[in-house]
Amino acid sequence: MRTRTLTRRPAVVTALAVSLLLLAALITMRPSAAAPASSAPYVQVGSLAQLGRPAAAPASESAAAKPTVVLVHGAFADSSGWNDVSLDLQKRGYTVRAWSNPLRGLAYDAEYLRLFLTTIEGPIILVGHSYGGAVITEASTGNEDIVSLVYVSAYALDEGEDIAHANSLGGGHSTIIDNIVVSPYPNAPEGDGDAVVKPKAFRHIFAKDLPRRLTKVMAVSQRPSALSSLVSTVSEPGWETIPSYYLVAKHDHLIPPEAQRVMADRAGATTAEVDSSHVIMMSKPQRVVNFVLRADREH
Repeated sequence: MRTRTLTRRPAVVTALAVSLLLLAALITMRPSAAAPASSAPYVQVGSLAQLGRPAAAPASESAAAKPTVVLVHGAFADSSGWNDVSLDLQKRGYTVRAWSNPLRGLAYDAEYLRLFLTTIEGPIILVGHSYGGAVITEASTGNEDIVSLVYVSAYALDEGEDIAHANSLGGGHSTIIDNIVVSPYPNAPEGDGDAVVKPKAFRHIFAKDLPRRLTKVMAVSQRPSALSSLVSTVSEPGWETIPSYYLVAKHDHLIPPEAQRVMADRAGATTAEVDSSHVIMMSKPQRVVNFVLRADREH
């Protein structure tokens, strides 16, 4: 047994030596000077985790060089209304956050958004639809990272103004107050409740230019908003100091177009009008994307 063991040991040593020589050759390997420019870069031992990773884009092309676009939905809706806008902007290299609005009242919602915005580094384009416009108006004040406010058929309220009064600006009239249903919610302040649009009136008021099969689903899956949101006032509007952009929905039956034009004008907003219902971001998403791109170019 001892003799047989001695005769195998040189073979084991030889195999080990060959392995060590191969490993040494791999560690010291470098590309030849004649290698074409497209050859893979040399990767040192200890940097194997870098294999397969794409080269970093130049700073001018990276998402970090673009502002973060924060999309704020309004009452009776949720963040999914921004889906088409969000996907398009992401394809263009933007970081997008479709923020979920609590819809618990203007003061609460604005403070919630204000805190959320502190988690974002770099410039921000803040986009609001409908009641979301009131929220971004209040939450943006004093935030130097916000480079533009974009209102999409939204409430750009003035100091001391509430939604109910804003609807009458310019001689406009909204039927929204006559077509809401209020239900209780736990620990609600006295006189408050959860408000939704009557399902039978939803399509006409909110989204008349969307397919009926879609508006039927939207009507019965509304996110309720605190009724108090209609009478909550803005303390200091952000549009006084932040460049603003406003898309007017010409066929809006929730916020009268006349009121939208007044709000856009007093905010000094760059304004465009769209043949759309209240939900421009769903019926004409490309118009919203183009407006955000314009706000980015001009800030």
